[in-house]
Amino acid sequence: EDEQIVAEIMGRRFFPDLISHKTWEGFHFAGHEIRITEATDCYGAVVWPSALVLCYFLETNSKQCNLVDKNVIEIGAGTGLVSIVASLLGAFVTATDLPELLGNLQHNVLQNTKQKCKHQPCVKELSWGIDLEKNFPRSSCHFDYIMAADVVYHHPFLNELLLTFDHLCKNDTVILWAMKFRLEEENQFVDRFQTLFDLEIISNFPSLNIALYKAMRKGRMKA
Repeated sequence: EDEQIVAEIMGRRFFPDLISHKTWEGFHFAGHEIRITEATDCYGAVVWPSALVLCYFLETNSKQCNLVDKNVIEIGAGTGLVSIVASLLGAFVTATDLPELLGNLQHNVLQNTKQKCKHQPCVKELSWGIDLEKNFPRSSCHFDYIMAADVVYHHPFLNELLLTFDHLCKNDTVILWAMKFRLEEENQFVDRFQTLFDLEIISNFPSLNIALYKAMRKGRMKA
């Protein structure tokens, strides 16, 4: 079953017939052909398999995870694929990443959502753990969903990432997080994450070494 679903997920990706001066990949999600411009010299500007896993879940579980008119923030949006799919499924989306990635992110989001979405998504800078209350004040920012794909890997900002999840997550916020396991340090992050949030695996793909999690604040999952 794992291999069959993984083949379906990876089958959503397509490549240009002809090589052009711009590097891009194509994807089929939410009834649209999505073209993503990448920057191969930048780690955050490449589409990783975890993003495809999350997009596939959003599309194939649109009834129990209805995004229409929901307020969604994606952290570490990278190329913007997850934000684009969530927008095409009817959500009001804020796509966030580091300042050096915003140009490419904005380009992808705009070219794949303009006049196609109920709500035009916005792109905003978010450096994990920095100026969170200033840029995303708790009193006025309420997100129904926080989405993240492949934000946990070998980088020195895992503490700041956890602070960011904590700051953005209200009692009724649902976190959807796709993660590829690589190193023991990342497993330790999951343990620390669980001190603040209840966590359940909703999809697991051993052949990709990727798990898709749903999380809520402690005590809120069953409620």
